[in-house]
Amino acid sequence: MDISNIAALGTAFFWTCSGLLAVYPVQQLGPFTFNRIRLQTIFVLLCVLVLITGGWRTLGSEHIVALAISGFIGILLGDSLLYASLQRIGPRRNSILFSTHAPITAILSFLVLDERLSPIAVGGITFVIIGVMLAIAFGHSAGQKHQWESVKGSLAIGVGIALFAALCQAVSALIAKPVMASGVDPIAASVVRVSAAVFFFTLLGILPQLRSPAPITPRLFFQSAASGLCGMVLGMTTLLFALAQGQTGLVATLSSTSPIMILPLLWLRTRERPALGAWIGAAIAIAGIALIFNR
Repeated sequence: MDISNIAALGTAFFWTCSGLLAVYPVQQLGPFTFNRIRLQTIFVLLCVLVLITGGWRTLGSEHIVALAISGFIGILLGDSLLYASLQRIGPRRNSILFSTHAPITAILSFLVLDERLSPIAVGGITFVIIGVMLAIAFGHSAGQKHQWESVKGSLAIGVGIALFAALCQAVSALIAKPVMASGVDPIAASVVRVSAAVFFFTLLGILPQLRSPAPITPRLFFQSAASGLCGMVLGMTTLLFALAQGQTGLVATLSSTSPIMILPLLWLRTRERPALGAWIGAAIAIAGIALIFNR
């Protein structure tokens, strides 16, 4: 297998591990406090990386506003909603629902950027929708008792939050796309996006309603930081390497296989075999993503 494909699969693995690492601290701290700790840690690491690589030289003043808006929508809103849904519906459902950002991005690119939506892409969007519906409707069996498979509150509300998080991710990517096409260093762009989110997190942190319901213990802090390190530092690095070495469509598809990867990891962690509907739904969704990215 080509090294770029291995790196792309590594990206999906890091993103999957990041989501699993997030489950406990999100449940204890709430999505807002968890995301703030995660982003503050990442911000420091990204600043060190951009100073070492010199990528900040590619940033112009005309790029900063667009990247800051992208960070506000994609990280502050999108990530917070993503972890709010994780808290409600668990990692498996959350992972499969967030995969809808691929068809949402394709549809928005067609509507906003006038990018061509081929019959293959339309088929891919249909596959993703069918796969997600199957995974949600038939992805749980009566024998699964682990708390990660339980739903806290309304399933419909949890699904709605996850879908809105996917929409935020798609809109964020759409805003950042022209900036990245101009040649801005990806790490430097990430610093601006994350710094915008950290700034607003810090301001909003004074609100009593958004304070953590539990004390921030060393364990919770390090788990939150590890989730960010795994997802946004290691995952981003392997993704950039894969994109530099391989074909964009194939890399994007392989790096989006988290809904499949999370199933065996959940099996190992919970000792409960995922239902057949979860495997079939995730596989159909990944097939749809492949059609969208390789159209």
